[in-house]
Amino acid sequence: MSAVARIWGHERARLLVGVGVAGLLLFVVAPGVLSDFRLNLLAKFCCLAMVAVGIGLAWGRGGMLTLGQGVFFGLGGYLMAMHLKLADAGPGGVPDFMLLYGDGTVPAWWEPFRSPVVTVLAILLLPAGLAALLGLAVFTRRVRGAYFAILSQALAAAFAILLIGQQKVTGGTNGLNGFRSFFGFDLADPVNKQMLYYIAAGTLLVMVLVVRLVMRSRYGELLVAVRDQENRVRFLGYDPALVKVLAYALAAAFAAIGGALFAPIVGIISPADVGVVPSIAFLVGVAIGGRATLLGPVVGSIAVSWAETSLSERFPSFWTYFLGGLFIVVVAFLPDGFATLGRLRLRRRRPGPDEPVGTSDEEHASDEQASDEDEHDEATASAGRTA
Repeated sequence: MSAVARIWGHERARLLVGVGVAGLLLFVVAPGVLSDFRLNLLAKFCCLAMVAVGIGLAWGRGGMLTLGQGVFFGLGGYLMAMHLKLADAGPGGVPDFMLLYGDGTVPAWWEPFRSPVVTVLAILLLPAGLAALLGLAVFTRRVRGAYFAILSQALAAAFAILLIGQQKVTGGTNGLNGFRSFFGFDLADPVNKQMLYYIAAGTLLVMVLVVRLVMRSRYGELLVAVRDQENRVRFLGYDPALVKVLAYALAAAFAAIGGALFAPIVGIISPADVGVVPSIAFLVGVAIGGRATLLGPVVGSIAVSWAETSLSERFPSFWTYFLGGLFIVVVAFLPDGFATLGRLRLRRRRPGPDEPVGTSDEEHASDEQASDEDEHDEATASAGRTA
C-alpha cells in the first residue's frame, strides 16, 4: 500500500470519528447538560460557525482573504427577517416598524417574501449570485491578496451604512426584531427553540460534509493548485477566476444560511451584526482553529464565541484583551491555528531498539507532508494532462 493511500485511509477514519464525536456532542450531550439559555447560545454559535466553514474553504483552500462575509451573512439574515415580519403581520398586514417609521405601506419588493418558498430560494440564490458577480468582476482582473481583502471589507462597511440609512424598510440601527413565529412555529415555545437548535446543528454538520467532498474532489485539488501556483494553472489552460468564483459563491451561500438561521434564533438582525467588526470576528475564529483544516474553523469559531460570552460575563471590561492576546499568540507561534498542535508530537526521533524501521513518528510526519505535496502535484499534473 502506498504512503498516499495509507494516509488517505487514516484521514477518512479520522473524519468519520470526528463527525461522529461532533454529532454525539451536538445532538446528545449538549441538549442533556445545557440549560435552555445556554443551548440557545450554542445554536447562535453554530450559525456563526457556518460562516467559518465557508471562510475555511475560500481562505484556507483558495487563498482568498474574505473580510466581507458580513455582507452575505446579513443578506441571509435580513431576507429571513423580512419573511418573519410579514408572517407576523398576517395576510396583507404591515410590519410594526413600518407603521412607526414609514407611511404604513409595504414596499413592492417586500411582497414576494410573504411566501416561504420564495424566501428560502432567495436566501440560497441571491447571496451566492451576488458573490459570483462580484467574484467575476474582481478575479478576472486578477485582484487578490490584500487588495481583495480591503475591497471585501469596504463592501461590508458600505452594506452596514446602507442598512442604517434605509430606516423605513430595514429598521435602521435597530434592525428587524421581535419575531413571534418561524414558519408557523411559535418562537416563545421552548420546544420550538430546541428544534431551531437541532436545525442549526444539523445544517452545520451537513456543511462540513459538503466541504469535505469539495476538498477531496478534482475541483478541490484544482482550488489548492490555484492558491499555490495560479500562473501555472492558467498556463495549463484553466481559468483561475472561475475556480475562485465557485468557492467564493459557496462560502457566500453558507454565510447566508447562517444569517437566515441566526435571525429567528437570536431574535434580531441589525447592522451591528453585518459590518466590518463582525466580518473580522468571523476570521478570528477561523485563524485560531486552523483555516486550512476541515474541522478547525468550526471548532475555532465555536470556541472563540463561547469564550467571548464567558469572558464578557466575568470580565466585562477586559475580555477583549484576552481575546486579542489569544489571537496574537496564535499568529506569532501557531500561524496555522490550534489544529497544528496535533502535529507537534510528530517530531523527529529515532526508532526504539525493538521498533522496526519505518514505523516511527518521523515517517508518519514525512508521509503526511508527502500527501500534502502529492495533493498539489496531482492537481497541477492532472490539469496538465487534461489541457
